[in-house]
Amino acid sequence: GAASVVVGHPLDTIKTRLQAGQGYGNTLNCVLTVYRNESVAGFFKGMSFPLASIAVYSSVVFGVFSNTQRLLSQLRHGDPARAPALTDVALASVVAGFVSVGIGTPVDLVKIRLQMQTQPYIQANIKLKPTVPGFPVYRGPIHCFRTVLQKEGIAGIYRGAGAMLLRDVPGYCLYFIPYTFFCGRITPDGCISPNPSSIWLAGGVAGAISWGTATPMDVVKSRLQADGVYLNKYKGTLDCILQSYQNEGLKVFFRGITVNAVRGFPTSSAMFLGYELSLKAMKRDQTEANP
Repeated sequence: GAASVVVGHPLDTIKTRLQAGQGYGNTLNCVLTVYRNESVAGFFKGMSFPLASIAVYSSVVFGVFSNTQRLLSQLRHGDPARAPALTDVALASVVAGFVSVGIGTPVDLVKIRLQMQTQPYIQANIKLKPTVPGFPVYRGPIHCFRTVLQKEGIAGIYRGAGAMLLRDVPGYCLYFIPYTFFCGRITPDGCISPNPSSIWLAGGVAGAISWGTATPMDVVKSRLQADGVYLNKYKGTLDCILQSYQNEGLKVFFRGITVNAVRGFPTSSAMFLGYELSLKAMKRDQTEANP
């Protein structure tokens, strides 16, 4: 999980700036602007909180997914170790998606607020606000979390949860199902488990598919969570969709799709490889301890 955050965070910052920021013409222009104004450190803004929480988040999501699969195999076939059908993988993915929103929404909110707080906000009534755009509002992740909680309550911490639910439930289906499918296809006949190169490739392809298709709702979630640094422009998920469409057209929902898909490959490769190799290592240790 930690490896996936470090690998993917610079591209995540670019994706967030493209989706919720102002004045970026395209991906290259965004990269150059961030580097010119904020140097290399600008690409890693807001990384500490996801990095600190990714162990819990990943273990819960992958744990819920794999244990739901085992439970379904037990109920259907009486054998929890039996290879799950694609319908079981889909159902386990949906459950994992619901659980991920409960843990992931506050983490994403803090990350996006830290990524976006120095962005110029073009709005006529910005002078009514005491905060000056371009200067940090939050001193760090803990200060950000505490400030949002004090000013907006639990509802503020879970701002964008509806959009995240609409992103993650189908997103995890298009994450775990392609991974399971490609792993099965790539793994040579006669092998009990996929080798590291198969895991890396299948995980990368699954990540690119999942993040690419999740982009429209990811745009809405990013805008909802970035909103509130200076103003509260959107009343909710539907209002954000309507305002974004009216102001910028259908193309707005595909902002950052290339960055999302490209970023999805290495982050998911790292995630699945770390997951599978860790499981193998732990199972080997258990076998050696209990021959």
